[in-house]
Amino acid sequence: MTTPDAPNALPAAWNPAEHEESLYEGWVSAGYFDADETSDKPGYSIVLPPPNVTGSLHMGHALDHTLMDTLTRRKRMQGFEVLWLPGMDHAGIATQTIVEKQLAARGTSKEELGRDVFVKEVWKWKEESGGTIQGQMRRLGDGVDWRRDRFTMDEGLSRAVASIFKKLYDDGLIYRAERLVNWSPVLQTAISDIEVKFEEVEGELVSFRYGSMNDDEPHIVVATTRMETMLGDTAIAVHPDDERYTALVGTEIDHPFLDRKIPVIADDYVDPEFGTGAVKITPAHDPNDFEMGLRHSLPMPTIMDKTGRIEGTGTRFDGMDRFEARVKVREALAEQGRIVKEVRPYLHSVGHSERSGESIEPRLSLQWWVKVDRLAKAAGDAVRDGETVIHPKSQEPRWFDWVDGMHDWCISRQLWWGHRIPIWYGPNGEVECFGPDETAPVGWEQDPDVLDTWFSSGLWPFSTMGWPDSTAALEKWYPTSVLVTGYDILFFWVARMMMFGTYVGRLDDAGFAAKNATVPFENVFLHGLVRDEHGSKMSKSKGNGIDPLDWIDRFGADALRFTLARGANPGSDISVGESHAQSSRNFATKLFNATKFALMNGAVTGELPPRDALTVADRWILGRLDQVLADVDSGFEAYEFSKACEALYHFAWDEVCDWYLELAKVQNAESPERAGTTALVLGTVLDKLLRALSPVMPFVTETLWKALTGGESVVVAPWPEPSGEPFDDAAATAIEDLQKLVTEVRRFRSDQGLNPGQRVAARVGGLTPELEVTRPYLESLARLTPAGEDFAETATVEVRLSSCTPTVAIDTSGQVDVEAERKRAAKDLAAAEKELAGTTAKLGNEQFLAKAPEAVVAKITARRDLAEAEVARLTAKLAELDAR
Repeated sequence: MTTPDAPNALPAAWNPAEHEESLYEGWVSAGYFDADETSDKPGYSIVLPPPNVTGSLHMGHALDHTLMDTLTRRKRMQGFEVLWLPGMDHAGIATQTIVEKQLAARGTSKEELGRDVFVKEVWKWKEESGGTIQGQMRRLGDGVDWRRDRFTMDEGLSRAVASIFKKLYDDGLIYRAERLVNWSPVLQTAISDIEVKFEEVEGELVSFRYGSMNDDEPHIVVATTRMETMLGDTAIAVHPDDERYTALVGTEIDHPFLDRKIPVIADDYVDPEFGTGAVKITPAHDPNDFEMGLRHSLPMPTIMDKTGRIEGTGTRFDGMDRFEARVKVREALAEQGRIVKEVRPYLHSVGHSERSGESIEPRLSLQWWVKVDRLAKAAGDAVRDGETVIHPKSQEPRWFDWVDGMHDWCISRQLWWGHRIPIWYGPNGEVECFGPDETAPVGWEQDPDVLDTWFSSGLWPFSTMGWPDSTAALEKWYPTSVLVTGYDILFFWVARMMMFGTYVGRLDDAGFAAKNATVPFENVFLHGLVRDEHGSKMSKSKGNGIDPLDWIDRFGADALRFTLARGANPGSDISVGESHAQSSRNFATKLFNATKFALMNGAVTGELPPRDALTVADRWILGRLDQVLADVDSGFEAYEFSKACEALYHFAWDEVCDWYLELAKVQNAESPERAGTTALVLGTVLDKLLRALSPVMPFVTETLWKALTGGESVVVAPWPEPSGEPFDDAAATAIEDLQKLVTEVRRFRSDQGLNPGQRVAARVGGLTPELEVTRPYLESLARLTPAGEDFAETATVEVRLSSCTPTVAIDTSGQVDVEAERKRAAKDLAAAEKELAGTTAKLGNEQFLAKAPEAVVAKITARRDLAEAEVARLTAKLAELDAR
């Protein structure tokens, strides 16, 4: 038996802010989160999706981190050697933008400093100001191994990047080509699809005429929202079966501003039902037009410079900003009489840069690309073959749609902060890729571009453990056990990790000592987005965002964590509001108060007596504990965090606190010699309950568990397992019946206006022998005293139970202020009659019934039925009161 700390070792009340920081730093100092690759324990590993070095904790992070911490804490308690590896992403565009703004404020620029000095400035910013989120992770309680903290630009990861680039390049999977990209004129770089946010924009749809102004001569009408791009038109396309344009296909039409003719081509892509059935083709500035340009070998002139100004057209529009040119081109066409319809507003979706906010310009640009067909197939096959399992399975079709239809990946960025592309150009036109252990010849120049941030983060699961070297960490923890992330980045980060992981896992010199390391993770758990309490997506513009640090300050980290975990299921979005956080805080307070009360009443932990030596209430709560622990295990194993948390919440609040603590008081008062056994049962239940809750609510459970058990820390305590004892159906049935009986008697007492603490005489009959043992609990919890000689039955409560239908005859004579109760019942009756009259009238109105939705009619019908029942009940009650 373990003697707990004195109850007064606990504070008077639970105030998270007074304890969380010291508890966390104590865990870190004790090395509880340190992973040991030499351990004989089975390995379990998660690599933290690296947050941007510029970032701070938002609700999406808080959810991610809570779920990962819950999984790793539980596995650690289950006896696994757990690695939860932290780190940060260098966030190329975001970080460079911040430092450039700081330089501008100092009156200088990166161009004035030069590349090498600028990169040093970025590193300086990173060391001084980057990594805010790491301090916030500590406040949340993240049990990561801080000794292994990695950064996507650190020396080891830079070596991994150069190594895989070299392998891919030598394998013919990296090439340079002029293709269409998302171009940011403000940042002057290509950006990835995930950094493009589409917004509805009020634009202009302009229809104008190509060709002759004479209706009897060849001409054709097209429409566009981007008038300036017509300066780059190299064809007009129609559908091959569109008879309106059969005679024009194969002919050429003059361009209004350029000394060149525009061919009319036929292509199945064109929708003959849309607009005029003819579309202008600008291959260098539109993705669909680019594909058509390839099919028809069209010229692809780029008509804008890197800043979005018109360039190289030889027209008066050169030098104009694209938006100025949009207006001027339209005005010039109007002067020629070519505008065939009045300009009208047109709402359409336009891609904008997530970082700089301006509209993206599709632009033909010479960039470096990864050839993805072979890589994407391997990533798809890994899921098809079951090497990696996606949770929930319903996300698999989206995964296959994405990887099976993936386009080549633009990996170059026109930035200075990032992994510089390891390609060198010789003085005689030589092009060579040099690996991390190779040196370019003197006089050769390195490519100025850097790699897309997603390239280095795509190596994260294995580069952080030492690849391309063969390391003990890879042997122990690779492939990683599970990736936890939102379904919204399934196609960007997850796909890239799977492509690179399956690629290096099949290389002869991969450096993996572990067998079957052909995928980066065995499981992918995809959770949903965190939404506000009304189900709306959180955003700054709506003002409905929630700062998780604010919730930690106000409610505690445990409350934030439990709120998020309680709503988390595979693939489902989570709606949270302040009321949820308050509820979770109240739950932490309830646990604290219940445990403190138990300690004040001698609760201890130790070996339990045989089950047949325990009371029916003891056997019931221990049986329910076993069931709940089994439910919690199945929930966590299936990544159904909501199921596990709901089971723990309702067991703790509804069964332990609301019922067993009260039952324990009764049996101790009834038989003081049993107090020791009751304390042992209560201690056992709280011990296992606190351990099961600790992965989600580590702070309050640590404080309570140590006070209860005297143990070192709940972090390193064993995971609670069901006892293995057979489930006691008889005890469960008896207590469930008791609960129904007590609840009905309490309801009757409330209806009669009896004070909750007021005892009344009663005669209980019809109990089975199995239920008879609960009589002391019934009399105590329902505030009943045995009937005496002067007992006068005034009412009877009859309750249908699973095993019998007992009756409780009650004597309320002299217990109730009849006149006061009559006035209250009369007032309630008047309100019920008013509700009944109103709802009956509505349901009798044929016009209302004809127009109202079914749900509304059903709701009013339910209100009518409830009012009818209340009128009957209160009428009977008044009749009874009048008879007294």
